Amino acid sequence: MATHDKLIAKWRNNPRDVRFEEIDRVLLRVGFTKRQRGTSHAVYTKDAYRLTIPFRQPHILPVYVRQVLQVLDELQELRDEE
Repeated sequence: MATHDKLIAKWRNNPRDVRFEEIDRVLLRVGFTKRQRGTSHAVYTKDAYRLTIPFRQPHILPVYVRQVLQVLDELQELRDEE
């Protein structure tokens, strides 16, 4: 199991305990590009997907974690169909 698969499983079990750095690492690893210009948010894009994640210490709000999980699930379904 890849490292990011373990993180994703952890997020599913507890979306309240996710750090921004974890989300950043996984999204970049699966091919998202990151844009951040001195704001309190990072914007990740890949194809038609766009995720805006605010910096929040120490953990990201669960609503944003669920959005990331939903997009990752959709991308996995697309890969499975190919």
